[in-house]
Amino acid sequence: MRRLALFLAIAVVIGLFFGLGLDRYLTLAYARESVAQFQALRESEPLALIAGYFAVYVTVTALSLPGAAIMTLAGGALFGLAQGTLIVSFASSIGALLAFLVARYLLRATVQDRFGDRLRAINDGMRRDGAFYLFTLRLVPVFPFFIINLLMALTPIRAGTYYLVSQVGMLPATIVYVNAGTQLGQLESASGILSPELIASFVLLGLFPLLARKLTEALKRRRVYRRWQKPKRFDRNLLVIGAGAAGLVSAYIAATVRSRVTLVEAGAMGGDCLNTGCVPSKALLASARLAARLRDAERYGIQPAGEVTVDFPTVVQRVQSVIRAIEPHDSVERYESLGVDVARGYARIVDPWTVSIRDEHGNEQRLTSRAIVIAAGAAPVVPPLPGLDAVECLTSETLWDAMATRPEPPARLVVLGGGPIGCELAQAFARLGSQVTVVEMLPRLLGREDEEAAAVIAETLAVDGVSVHTGHRAVRCEPGENGAPDVLVTECDGAEHRHAFDTLLCAIGRRPRLTGYGLEDLGIDTGAPLVANDYLETLYPNIFAAGDVAGPYQFTHVASHQAWYAAVNALFGQFKRFAVDYRVIPRVTYTDPEVASVGLTEAEAAERGIAVTVTRYDLEDLDRAIADGHPGGFVKILTAPGKDRILGATLVGDHAGELLAEVVLAMKHKLGLNKLLGTIHAYPTWAEANKFAAGAWKKAHAPERVLALLERYHGWRRG
Repeated sequence: MRRLALFLAIAVVIGLFFGLGLDRYLTLAYARESVAQFQALRESEPLALIAGYFAVYVTVTALSLPGAAIMTLAGGALFGLAQGTLIVSFASSIGALLAFLVARYLLRATVQDRFGDRLRAINDGMRRDGAFYLFTLRLVPVFPFFIINLLMALTPIRAGTYYLVSQVGMLPATIVYVNAGTQLGQLESASGILSPELIASFVLLGLFPLLARKLTEALKRRRVYRRWQKPKRFDRNLLVIGAGAAGLVSAYIAATVRSRVTLVEAGAMGGDCLNTGCVPSKALLASARLAARLRDAERYGIQPAGEVTVDFPTVVQRVQSVIRAIEPHDSVERYESLGVDVARGYARIVDPWTVSIRDEHGNEQRLTSRAIVIAAGAAPVVPPLPGLDAVECLTSETLWDAMATRPEPPARLVVLGGGPIGCELAQAFARLGSQVTVVEMLPRLLGREDEEAAAVIAETLAVDGVSVHTGHRAVRCEPGENGAPDVLVTECDGAEHRHAFDTLLCAIGRRPRLTGYGLEDLGIDTGAPLVANDYLETLYPNIFAAGDVAGPYQFTHVASHQAWYAAVNALFGQFKRFAVDYRVIPRVTYTDPEVASVGLTEAEAAERGIAVTVTRYDLEDLDRAIADGHPGGFVKILTAPGKDRILGATLVGDHAGELLAEVVLAMKHKLGLNKLLGTIHAYPTWAEANKFAAGAWKKAHAPERVLALLERYHGWRRG
């Protein structure tokens, strides 16, 4: 109501201004006719004239009324160049600040609520470089200042910064106009003040902050590199450290554009995803899912020949065979055939352009490269729990070798961590015969996901026999004695709880691999993740980070996504650099049912103050889900209020990860729910769930008044 009252008050004042014809007093003709009268007033009442002029100027500027240019000219005519510039400079800046504050109060919250997601990049840019942008605009009077006041009010720039930059940035134009005002009698029109040459000068002046910024970057680069001797010639255009997803894609792109590239890897090609992460875990999940389906076969009219048993060594062998089947995609042979020089060994950056590669025999090779991409990946985090070193503690990396030597899955398995990795492996081992306990410090599983989706997974794990303990903080491990099992002690609500286990699987997260590469000697901040800018440049603009070492998302598909930016910026950044686009990042937890998400969740929208409309479609109504016998789950889509623009989605159910792709495509290319609804989907398919969710949104936003009129029309047609 206060905003409405202020808006109405301003509207009334502006209406009276034009309705009473007050705008005629802010014309060049009136200023020329009245200058002698006001100069006489200046002789008799100088302070009153200054105060009155100042107040009128501030009011005109604050209300964005036409006439600020005439007021500036009049200031020169009345007070001369020095005094006029001083008065006008402060009056215009204060008026601009008031206009800025009023526009911010009236419009910013509404605009950010409705378009906050689209404006995120602009907001980030304004927080970082807003003063530069504003200074540039203020120096170029071609841009109407009242529009700048309005638009800047919608951004996060601070009011103090806005005032100070405006005060300095508008000064050159103020001096020009005030000086012209000293010759007011000779001016035929306000447009005569700015000649094409003067406008061109202002434009060049407006480029000054950008040029200054480039100069600052060049000086910073010079300072960073000054203690190093840059080679005159280079062995490589690009050198990539790490052959995981980010490294492989970076090298592939570099080879594709015919640059000379070396890929360095000491371990297995393909990185964690192929050897210890995505691929083996999904192969294990497939076996576990089949075991669960077979146990449920009678529901489909299938009578099993006997009790379902798990041949665990064969399961593990199948996991390894899957890895071997995919290995050729990431092999040394394939990448060398693509034109990549693959060096086996440990890389250490000696200086910003030189990398030492030491093989397993201790032989060293040194290569110089114009650019370097660090794509060393991440390793599982193992907490410093007392007693942990006295029990068998596995991680997602060490799990597979340990399981390869066992005839049976662990009898009692405790999984420390209820994130995606913990939930996936807990369900897999429970279905393969282990007694599984999940311990999570947060109040619920899958803390990043939609709360309702996390509840579905908790319920499903319980059905599979997993004992879930949320809100439990791990305190210590106690080794078993005389054949007794080991124990994990946790604390919850002030009480200690004991969880017996034969094997402890630690799945609490992953930390970027940043040590051993010489980064500390170069002065590069090795905080987790590696500090890099929007272009993935580290402290040294020719050294880039991609994948898990760079964050902010530890997904294989994000690593591949970043690799494109790292490689292109490394090879062609002297012409054009590209900032990484993180606007639409999908993620999937491959439990059964799957949880697939993109964009905002309800909790994230509430936390960031973004208004959303939630549309839900339950898969129990989907014909294909019913036919397949797996009707559990839902599609939940978040849209902007009153719009069909998708801000986020969470899907829970069979094939949720596959269904998510259509939503990701829609968000990426700004296709709303109306487009999804208008797309023909084959029947019966799981993908129809997206169309039916769009239909649920359409039904909720049906034009009831129009439909009521149509009902009356059809009644009239029936007679």
